[in-house]
Amino acid sequence: QVQLVESGGGLVQAGGSLRLSCAASGTAFSVNTMGWYRQAPGKQREPVAHIISGGTTNYADSVKGRFTISRDNAKNTMYLQMNSLKPEDTAVYYCHWRYKSTRWSDEYDTWGRGTQVTVSS
Repeated sequence: QVQLVESGGGLVQAGGSLRLSCAASGTAFSVNTMGWYRQAPGKQREPVAHIISGGTTNYADSVKGRFTISRDNAKNTMYLQMNSLKPEDTAVYYCHWRYKSTRWSDEYDTWGRGTQVTVSS
């Protein structure tokens, strides 16, 4: 079973930068997608950025050109570099994996507990 733990959130002024990390523990046979979501107060959780098996990256239109998702396989860690932050980026950020534990298993979804990002104007 895979467990995810986010870190790196905090309070930053508009225009500033933060780097979120998502450390994974446990083993997976394959990871089909990994990514970041966010949820602002009173709003639904929304996708921010994803890495699909093969390395393709996708971004929400609202963060394109400002956020970069990456992974370090040796450290089993995923990152979200966030630049030019805006007050509307304020949310709890969650990391997510969709993976298989064995070649023949079903896909599983696992989530971290989230890290708060607050951008002041």
